[in-house]
Amino acid sequence: MARNLELDLVEISPKASPPVCKILEYKKFLYEQKKRDKALKSKATKIVVKEIRFGPQTDEHDYQFKKKHAEKFLNEGAKLKAFVFFKGRSIIFKEQGQILLLRLAQDLEDIGKVEQMPQLDGKRMIMFIIPKKN
Repeated sequence: MARNLELDLVEISPKASPPVCKILEYKKFLYEQKKRDKALKSKATKIVVKEIRFGPQTDEHDYQFKKKHAEKFLNEGAKLKAFVFFKGRSIIFKEQGQILLLRLAQDLEDIGKVEQMPQLDGKRMIMFIIPKKN
């Protein structure tokens, strides 16, 4: 039948009993399948990670400024990576850095959820916050 119509016999489901086949144009079938895969891929969510850097002695104005940016990032649906960078001997203020990050988490708790609590990683104390679902 496929030869008479000058089309291809395409096996759709080989594991079925009996196997499912269709008579169609193979190039067109591949094109449609590629188009479908591309549409599914574009609908997949892409996770964007935005970073905000603090110092252990970040003052109030800078903190508020960076908090405003963090709110904007979370409202856009991006994941937030907040970290305190300790330069030189400022590592002795790691408690201060942890307090700063926990304060940020508390201020953003209505729009974001803490994914990872503050952890010291070398000279950085890192915390991840993800946006809450609406």
